Formats: sequence, C-alpha cells, structure tokens
Amino acid sequence: MKNDGKNIVSWKRRELPLLVLYALVFYAVIIRRSFQFSRDYSLNLDGLRPGWIAHRLNDLSDAQWRNFRGNLPILTVVFGIFAFVANSTRVLFHLKARGMSNVWLLISLAYLLYLHGACTVFVLSIASLNFLLVKIFVKTKYFSLMLWSFSIFFLLCNRVYEGYSFSLFGQRWIFLDNFRGVFRWQICFNFVILRMVSFGYDYCWACRGSGFNQKEKSVPSDKYSFGIYLCYLIYAPLYISGPIISFNAFASQLETPQKNYALKDIVLYGVRWISSLLLMELMTHFFYYNAFAISGLWKQLSAMDVFIIGYGVLNFMWLKFFLIWRYFRLWSLICGVEAPENMPKCINNCYNLESFWKSWHASYNKWLVRYMYIPLGGSQRKILNIWVIFTFVALWHDLEWKLLSWAWLTCLFYVPELVLKSVANAFQVENALGELFFREVSATAGAVTITCLMVANLVGFVIGPSGISWLIARFLHKEGWPILVGMFLTFYVGTKLMFHIQDAKRKGR
Repeated sequence: MKNDGKNIVSWKRRELPLLVLYALVFYAVIIRRSFQFSRDYSLNLDGLRPGWIAHRLNDLSDAQWRNFRGNLPILTVVFGIFAFVANSTRVLFHLKARGMSNVWLLISLAYLLYLHGACTVFVLSIASLNFLLVKIFVKTKYFSLMLWSFSIFFLLCNRVYEGYSFSLFGQRWIFLDNFRGVFRWQICFNFVILRMVSFGYDYCWACRGSGFNQKEKSVPSDKYSFGIYLCYLIYAPLYISGPIISFNAFASQLETPQKNYALKDIVLYGVRWISSLLLMELMTHFFYYNAFAISGLWKQLSAMDVFIIGYGVLNFMWLKFFLIWRYFRLWSLICGVEAPENMPKCINNCYNLESFWKSWHASYNKWLVRYMYIPLGGSQRKILNIWVIFTFVALWHDLEWKLLSWAWLTCLFYVPELVLKSVANAFQVENALGELFFREVSATAGAVTITCLMVANLVGFVIGPSGISWLIARFLHKEGWPILVGMFLTFYVGTKLMFHIQDAKRKGR
C-alpha cells in the first residue's frame, strides 16, 4: 500500500511538467492564431476604434465596457470627491450609522439626480412603498409572498414599460421626459430590488428572532430605519453594479468602518486593479474576440477559430466584469464599507458548475443562497431549487429568450453534476489505485462540465438559442471532430492542472 502511494506521488510529479508544457503550447497557438485572424479581418469588424497601443485598433464593440471605460476619468473624479467628503465628515463630526446615512443620502441623491434626472422619483417611490409594505407585513404569514410578488412585479414592469414615461401620469408631466438623465434607471434598479429583498428578510428575521443569520448578526432594531434603508438602497459606490452586500453587513459598517483592509492593502488592491486594466487594454488592442462575436463574422471561420473566439469571449467577459466590480468595490472600501469580492477566482480555474458560480458574481451567489436557496429548502430540494433560482437569475438580467435558454441549459448540465457528486461522496477510496482512478474520472467529468459551461454561456450571451443547431453542425462535421477532441483534451489537461493547484494549496496550509 505504501509503495502504491509513493508510485502515485511519483506519477503526479512526472505528470505535472507534461501538463504545463501542453498548456504553454496551447496558449502559444491560441495567441498566435488570435493575433492573425484579428489582423486579417480588422477592416470587416464593427466596433473597432483607434487605439493607443502600437497604432492598433481597439475593440470597443461591447457597449457596457465602452461606456465604463469612456466614463472612467469623470467617474474617478466623482469617486475622489465623494470619498473625501464622506470620510472627512465622519472624522470631523464623529458620525455613527444614523449620521453617516444622512451624509451618504445627500451624496447618493446628487449622484442619482445626475444619472437618472427626473426618473429618480421612480426609484424613491418604489423604494418607499416597499419599506411601508415590509413594516406592515413583517409579522404576518404572508410576508414572503408579499415581498417576492412586489419585487418581481416591478422587476418585470420596469423592463416591459422601459422605465415608464411621465406622460402615463398625465400630459402636464410630459415635459419631465426631457430630463431622464444619462443612465437608464430601470437597469440599476435590478440591484435595488436585490437590496429591497435583503432589507425585508433581514428585518423579518430580526423581528422574529428566528436565529437565521448565516454567520451574520442582526443589527439593533433602530438601524432598520427609513433613512438607513434608503441609504443602503442608493449607496453611491455600489449603486450601479454592486457588489451586493446584505443590509445587516452594510448597516454595521456604516456604524463602524471596515477594518479588514488597512491603507496599504487598499493601495495594493488599487495597483492590482490598474495592472488588470492594462491587461484588458492589451487584450482589446490585439485580439478582437467580442467584435467577431457580435458581427457574426465568426460563422465564416474554421471550427478551430470558432473555438478560439468562443473561449476568448468568455475570458473577455470575465475580465470586463472583474474590472467593473473591483472598481466599485475599491471605492466602497475607501469609504469604509467592505463588500464581498465578486471574482475571487479566475474563470480558467473552475472545473465544475458549483465552483464556477461561487466565483462568478460571487456576491450575487451569496445573496441567492441566503435569500432564495435556504428559504426554499436548501440541499433537501437542491435539484428543484436550481431551476427556480436560475430562472429568476435569467429574468433578473433581462426579458430575453436567450437568457432563459442559458438558465435552463445550465440547470440541465447541473443535474448530472449533482448526481455524480452524490455518487462520489458515497464512494470510498480504499487504496492508491482507487484514488488514481477516481482522479482520472473526476478530470474527465471536469472536461465535460467546462465544455457544457462554455456552450451554455455562448448560447446565453453570444449566439442565442437559434445558434445551437449551427454550433452542433459545425463541430460534428468531419472537419470539426478533431477540434472537438482537441478541445476536450485541453479541458482535461486544464482540469488536471487545477487538481495540482489544489494539492499545492493543501500542502501550503
């Protein structure tokens, strides 16, 4: 038995250099080919703008990234002014939660008026009505039904009526439609809805003394005031895109600023963010993945190039959200409120759906677990719960069939993983040979999962449900089979490398 164990350890050591070599060759091929077809087709792609690196065009075809990048200078100035005002008043007047909520209310209302103009009244009206209903229904058995019905009703209505027109309330108000601000309020309100649910449940659990706190203590009853509630909903640093933080966590840090990050840690966090921004600039100047995806030109390329573009788009999306979420989290940290990290792990270091969703928009995942998954029954109804939760996630993002297709495809791929995990937990490894066999099966399952994850995200965010048949036909054609096998082998190698990373982390503890 001891010799078997030594042999397996020895095999792992010999295996690692081969895996690393494969990965280096893979990325060398990907980078070379990406550069080549980006250069060859640059004149046929939409969304490219003059860049600042090596006279290259810059891929600004993604509207969200283009808007964020374009507004970064003015946003950073606003960032600095707001942080200085808030931190200065806190120190000068020794303000606690109620005082700081008033400061942030004034700052955040100014921010909202710039973003949404007259439409700020819609945000404040719906928020106020929600607060009133929570206070009325909090101790009744209809509380959850009321809270979810109210939230989903406005989630859908805001999108169906595209933020409403003031003319709906009479012709004398129609002039206000000329003052709708620079940013659609109904987009930001999706995050406000999550915060409304958070406040409702945190207040409900505090009133009932249910003991449900998810390692998080309820704040004193006086903190569930309208002022702190409204401050929580429209808190400027996290208003546009999060990360999402529970009401209890926010109110407690409004009282006592976060102490997990010292000044040097925050500075280092900012330096790392700037380094990541430079990486994104390099990526969009030399590899036009997103421009290919939205132009449809990728359908004319080989199966190998389609795979590269699909893989590149997912990495672009990950880095885009990484930069946006970390920017606003940095702002919040400087102002004394620590929100959860949204991208704690790289997209290329996840080999199962569960770990992927814990590492992609992680604060939203925590919100879903706290306010949906556990109240719906948790692990006792896991397979049923994931269908409800992912359907909600799709509707929360937008009213599009391709997002529902993404949600249901993800659930479809998730169910076998849950079954396999259940079997694996019951499986007892009795010797080193069994451990080796289990590791190989897990690596194969990881390769399948990554493939499914890639397909689901491409359907949801790039090609839509209509593109599934084309994608299948392209890769099941005789030209596509070698690429499909190579793709699977690559994901298998990637999963094995992730196992080695996990082993190294365990030894480092």
